[in-house]
Amino acid sequence: MSRRTVLRVVVSTALVLTSTATISPSVAQAATTNPVITWDANAQQAIWDVAQQQPNEQARSFAMVHGAVYDAVNAIAGRPYRPYLGAPAADGTESTEAAVATAAHRMLVSLFPGQLARLQAQYDTALAAIPDGTPKQRGVTVGTQAAAAMIAARRDDGAFGSQTWQVGTQPGQWRPTPPTFASAGAWTGHLKPFLLPDASMFRTSGPPALTSSAYTRDYNEIKRLGGVGSTARTADQTSAAIWWHDRRLTEWEIKRQVATSRGLNTLQAARMFAMVDMTEADALIACYAEKEHWNFWRPVTAVQLGDTDGNQATAGDPNWMPLLVTPPFPEYTSGHTCFTSASMATLAYFYQRDDISFSAYSPAAAATRHFPSFSKALAEVVEARIWGGVHFRSADNQGVRIGLSVFAYMAAGDFFKPVRHRP
Repeated sequence: MSRRTVLRVVVSTALVLTSTATISPSVAQAATTNPVITWDANAQQAIWDVAQQQPNEQARSFAMVHGAVYDAVNAIAGRPYRPYLGAPAADGTESTEAAVATAAHRMLVSLFPGQLARLQAQYDTALAAIPDGTPKQRGVTVGTQAAAAMIAARRDDGAFGSQTWQVGTQPGQWRPTPPTFASAGAWTGHLKPFLLPDASMFRTSGPPALTSSAYTRDYNEIKRLGGVGSTARTADQTSAAIWWHDRRLTEWEIKRQVATSRGLNTLQAARMFAMVDMTEADALIACYAEKEHWNFWRPVTAVQLGDTDGNQATAGDPNWMPLLVTPPFPEYTSGHTCFTSASMATLAYFYQRDDISFSAYSPAAAATRHFPSFSKALAEVVEARIWGGVHFRSADNQGVRIGLSVFAYMAAGDFFKPVRHRP
């Protein structure tokens, strides 16, 4: 699939399926401070700033937090949308702010009990800003119930399991990579999905054969552009590769920025964050299932052992190293393109348009990157993983396919859809 074809699929699929999205965001509906956006930033602080979770772990945590917040807010709003797990009893008089704070706080405490003191202080500050009374008390009850349901649903979901990656010795087989020679995250492909019935339902045809022309193109492209000392890669491409590789995912800032600029109210923000975060999480779970199934070697291994792959057109270089530190798991498919295609397609679906501009800052790159649309961001991450030397183009493109497939499954199903109440 060419890049242009991928982008057409993202935009056309997202916009065709928007017929089910009946609430249209409006700046006039914005609250001065949206508690959903506030608690997403609080979640980032707990998940990354303090806990330093890696992307596969982060995805689960954010999805759990925002799933609980969505069910709480949706219940208070009168269940205009299908709940994710269920709707706590509510009549609309409850404090939405108290419900959001409580649902998010209880989820974060359940995920990070070691941060209890800090999280409690954050929660106490949020509740202190809400007038005392029955609405506040009942909002706390709704948030508590929504969080309890999520905690119960994700108990024994396979997170942090004992699975390990298979270490190979033959050409094309994955093995730990320099400089860390680490192996981590194999449990992710076994994690219970949030929306999908089966993590392997979008199985691909696998990476190109080592002797194929497709593999030759992928190999020579990344060898030329992805090396730490590449002279073919521009300074901006180097910055982009680092920007997209930042473990402090810039997608978090993108979602908060767009929610703010488009003026989402509390219900809209709760729905958007839950929809995007759960779709992202499932795309990543499906990606890791692919990684385990195909167990394909990383570019650093491939290039260093290029003279052993049986392909006369791939000259090896035992000293070649990528620009970025290679993640500690198999190459195919690209987790970042799975995740980002799911994210960008879902955002286009929610907002019913692709051409929304946004930007985000990466501390790792010490740079802010700007995009005029969701599809432009997706186009860049496909290239950035090549520029960084960590993924072949085939893995990037197939990752996009997985992310779009998970998105399409979510959008075509009953998830987060308006509820047709009988008169």
